Amino acid sequence: MTRFRRTATAAAALAITAAATAVLGFAGPASAHVTVNPKEATQGGYARVAFRVPNESDTASTNKLEVVLPENAPVGSVSTMPVPGWTVATEKRKVDPPIEVHGSQLTEAVSKITWTATGDAAVKPGQFQEFPVSMGPLPKVDTMVFKVLQTYSDGNISRWIDDPAPGGEEPEHPAPVLTLAAAAPEGAATTPTAAVAAPDDADDDEGNGLAVGLGVAGLVAGLAGLVLGGLAFTRTRREPVVKA
Repeated sequence: MTRFRRTATAAAALAITAAATAVLGFAGPASAHVTVNPKEATQGGYARVAFRVPNESDTASTNKLEVVLPENAPVGSVSTMPVPGWTVATEKRKVDPPIEVHGSQLTEAVSKITWTATGDAAVKPGQFQEFPVSMGPLPKVDTMVFKVLQTYSDGNISRWIDDPAPGGEEPEHPAPVLTLAAAAPEGAATTPTAAVAAPDDADDDEGNGLAVGLGVAGLVAGLAGLVLGGLAFTRTRREPVVKA
């Protein structure tokens, strides 16, 4: 009986371990997809974002990353930061209507950015890499959805291309999403400035009152001195003169 119970207990433990491994193995990739950081920016401004790429494979390295910019939200200026050991290339497409950037009308916009690892720079198992990009002026849309292809050294490709789900649930292969907030109105900063100026006016009034008070006090002191001087002079004239 004892041997039977031990065997049953060991079998149950193996079953639990297998179930836990299956659950964790299923949840792991979903939580390690490619993301854009920070996740929020402002419409009309410039932003520095980084595409964060974790390596999900236990045996292969990530040696190529392709980021496709959204067609419905073209950006006039896109520049990349050098990543040691990686080369970068950009592709452009025609845009109509043109994009206005600092008074110039641009008829082309970057449509795709590709990073390729050289030498031993690939993202190895258990590691991640960030690929910084500066872009702007950001379009007046609520979100920018980037389609991303992550290529491994064994030829496998992870396609992070699924649009956000309407119900808020994360899709199986979610695409990185940058949320854009509307810029604050130009006159919004005038009210706080007027409010801050109030204490300065109060300080000026207080200073002026203090100066007036000191002037009055000085005048009174001067008059008192004249009165005392006059009394002393009168007393001197009344005193008899002593002759030798």
